[in-house]
Amino acid sequence: MKKLIAIDLDGTTLNQDSVITEKTAKTLHRAIEDGHSVVIATGRPYRMSKNFYQELQLTTPMINFNGALVHLPEQKWAGEQEISFNRSIVFDLLAEKKNLKLDFIAAENRETFFIDDLNFFDQHFFASDFATNDNLLTVNTLQTNPTSVLLRSQPENVGSVSEELKQQFGHEVEVNTWGGPKPILEVVAKGIQKAHGLKRVLESVHHKQEDIIAFGDEQNDVEMLKFAGWGVAMANGTDQLKSVANDITEMPNSEDGMADYLTKYLDL
Repeated sequence: MKKLIAIDLDGTTLNQDSVITEKTAKTLHRAIEDGHSVVIATGRPYRMSKNFYQELQLTTPMINFNGALVHLPEQKWAGEQEISFNRSIVFDLLAEKKNLKLDFIAAENRETFFIDDLNFFDQHFFASDFATNDNLLTVNTLQTNPTSVLLRSQPENVGSVSEELKQQFGHEVEVNTWGGPKPILEVVAKGIQKAHGLKRVLESVHHKQEDIIAFGDEQNDVEMLKFAGWGVAMANGTDQLKSVANDITEMPNSEDGMADYLTKYLDL
């Protein structure tokens, strides 16, 4: 039975240095050669993940912003979907930035990003060579509704900030934590998560829900693992995710845990 392999990036496909190791790349290429489909499902925007899509030489649809953007990179596709939420929430966040103990607020869609403090601009993080005043997030510059908002706080504050945001804006948005080393919260439209994106992808790649094997490590992977026919949590994953998974990898992402599991699971 040919599988749709849905892969999270940070903390799952990527190792501790945020790269795809040779072993992981080879394993995924072997799976594709054997007729399986590989689909990236990430909280990252396309700008910050297209290098991995290209590195793996994928031709499948891609899920970004935790499901808020489903698209076939660099191509027109009838199934494409990008879901935004009201920019007034961003302005509320800007007004409450100090109380919420946020380092920065960044609003983005597929092509552009705005950050409220250019001192926090990081070329690697924003996958852009530079940021100018055009990228400064203000009530005047953000003219359209964002697909996603990224918030950075200190690690010890992330939990309480997340709860506060859910209380204030939970009727309009979803709040997720990012996998990986940075204490980032991501805000997307209500009802949007990776499983939503996978449903969209399923319609185009001729697989059934039970054919999905999904890998993840974080809170934002819970619905995807539940939705998949077989959900696998990384050894380095959260306890919450492990509690809903069908199985757990023996090795963490720093030791090619996903590749190791796939090799045995698919007899590659």
